[in-house]
Amino acid sequence: MKDTLDIHKGNKIALVAGATGLIGNEVVKLLLNHPAYRIVRVFVRRTMDFQHPKLEEVMTNFEDLDRYAAQLKGDDLFLCLGTTMAKAGSRKDFIRVDLTYNLKIARIAAANKVHQLMLVSSVGADPDGLFFYSKVKGNLEVAVKSLPFWGIHIFQPSILLGQRDEVRLGEKVAGTVGHWLDRVTGGGMTVYKPVHAATVAEAMVRVAQRLDAGAHTYESHVIAELAGMTEEN
Repeated sequence: MKDTLDIHKGNKIALVAGATGLIGNEVVKLLLNHPAYRIVRVFVRRTMDFQHPKLEEVMTNFEDLDRYAAQLKGDDLFLCLGTTMAKAGSRKDFIRVDLTYNLKIARIAAANKVHQLMLVSSVGADPDGLFFYSKVKGNLEVAVKSLPFWGIHIFQPSILLGQRDEVRLGEKVAGTVGHWLDRVTGGGMTVYKPVHAATVAEAMVRVAQRLDAGAHTYESHVIAELAGMTEEN
């Protein structure tokens, strides 16, 4: 495993899936400006809306991910790929994006000896949960934990705050409710506290530099704490 000296030399290669999404876009911007990385390779269906000397775009057919095995090599994999039931249109299509695509990418990367996985999941993820969405997220978490990454870091944000291409009324309402619950309970429901996408991205990139072995899970309040730390922490 590479040590901190290699990080400061800027030798790392970051791999990002879901780079055009709310969290993924923020992750990419942070990685491009981070001295630890010399290449930020993104797997996308459409081109990014900006360019950078470190940025490598791989136009990807997610139905044929084996084709990109040679490009899924590097140090840190950031899996930010996801959709909504409304956008997917059916449970089958939701599973295809949130579970099948993510797991396939993770398996290829693990086989290529990528060191660390940073995965965006969701609060309440549980393979035995009552809700379909939570079950899918939980099944993905269980599956990736079995892969031979040196470090596996799973982020479980609650309602995401930030600017999207499309308006999601449900999330907007839930964000308001989440803020209200946090106030009336004096912070007692921190697991469900809304969190900005940029905060999640900051926590993901910082955790990747800590080189913590094993599997770790971070809920919304921990994500906020991690994002607020200095680089020395």
